[in-house]
Amino acid sequence: MNPLQLTGILYFPQLKNNLEVQKNKIQVYCNQVGVNDSVEGIVPEFLTLLHGVIDSPDIPLNVSRSYLQSDSNVKKISSHITKKVSDRLADIFKNSRQEYEEKWDDLKLFIQYGVVSNEKFGERADEFTLLKNSDDKFFSLTDYADFIKSAQTDKNGKIVHLYTADPVAEHSYIEAAKAKGYDVLVMNSPLEAHFINFLEQKHSDWTFVRVDSAPVDKLIESDQELAMALTSEQQTALKEVFEKVLPTDEKTKFNVEFEAMQSEAAPIIITQNEFMRRMKDMSKIGGGAMNFYGQMPDSYTVAVNGNSTIVTDMLSKKTEAQTKVASSLVDLALLGAGLLKGEALTAFIKRQVEGLS
Repeated sequence: MNPLQLTGILYFPQLKNNLEVQKNKIQVYCNQVGVNDSVEGIVPEFLTLLHGVIDSPDIPLNVSRSYLQSDSNVKKISSHITKKVSDRLADIFKNSRQEYEEKWDDLKLFIQYGVVSNEKFGERADEFTLLKNSDDKFFSLTDYADFIKSAQTDKNGKIVHLYTADPVAEHSYIEAAKAKGYDVLVMNSPLEAHFINFLEQKHSDWTFVRVDSAPVDKLIESDQELAMALTSEQQTALKEVFEKVLPTDEKTKFNVEFEAMQSEAAPIIITQNEFMRRMKDMSKIGGGAMNFYGQMPDSYTVAVNGNSTIVTDMLSKKTEAQTKVASSLVDLALLGAGLLKGEALTAFIKRQVEGLS
């Protein structure tokens, strides 16, 4: 059997944290003669985002894609390229950890793409895949699970990985989680939903929960349950008040629910269901059946703290005063959730200024 002959250089281009990049930037040659433009089949799908040049006498000239996918030499080349890339990444991680961490934001999208789409690369990538938290500290996958295990294991024995997709927009949620002693990851690539699903399937005792998917006391399920200060009749009465002041938009739905939280917690927290939001995120690049979720309106839960004195005191107020309090609380919650934009944000700022005058 003749040894595989392959020369060339591949490099990672800098991405703008999206997948809208031009593929086929790898020039392929057979003994310095250019091969047809499509490198799919010769180079693994996830590595077609790389740039560079390769040359091998074992690559056939100007043949169909189906031929490339079945040719034994081409398969060997594809596996060899995958191994070389993963070996190089592992070497940098092992011998130049700081340099690797500094380049992580540029490497992350490639590695996540490889992990979810290429089984062999995924196995090799376990040792050099990183997670970054909101304090800009880096961890390997297993090191991070060990780091949060004592504080973030739920009642079912699952290690709960809390994360944010936008540290600025979700700042208040992050701070609330950190105040509880939790750690929060920054997971903001367009492939994050697919990557998270992959990790949850691989590690049955791991789960990922975004910090704005539930009130902080509910992010990690426990056996301890708080009592609700409001009766069901009082909740019904106040629910109508809050529903009247919520924004109305065909593309956005709000559902008011009362939660038993700590009395000192925020009166209202706006959350978005983890499963539905993740499915919508996946639909943005998934296509096919995923389009069903993408066409659905954004749905948010307006979680009213049934133990907040600000909320319970509303019961003793007249209708007009109740509406005014509810409107202010909803505006603040929308602002904290990053949902006050454009004219709505301008109107909110104007009301605040008028209130100070």
